[in-house]
Amino acid sequence: MADMSPLFRRPSPADRVVTLVRKPGCHLCDDAQLVVEKVCGELGVAWEEKDITRDSRLHEAYWEQIPVVLIDGEQHTFWRVDEQRLRKALSGR
Repeated sequence: MADMSPLFRRPSPADRVVTLVRKPGCHLCDDAQLVVEKVCGELGVAWEEKDITRDSRLHEAYWEQIPVVLIDGEQHTFWRVDEQRLRKALSGR
């Protein structure tokens, strides 16, 4: 199994990166951050936050949807973060 092609291997949680796209003063963003911190902390997944007011590319892509959660650069969810759905996406369970 160790020599399996990377195309067929599921990434482990430690190989994932979660990005929370948010803006200052956003209560939904604060709620989303609590869920991201909890799930990523429990699974050992790295996470980062990006301020939509400081990145024109992110602002154009997501300004109507914040907070937005990306997993490995791909949009996972927006507005409200469901803990179980995020956990499943990161752990494969």
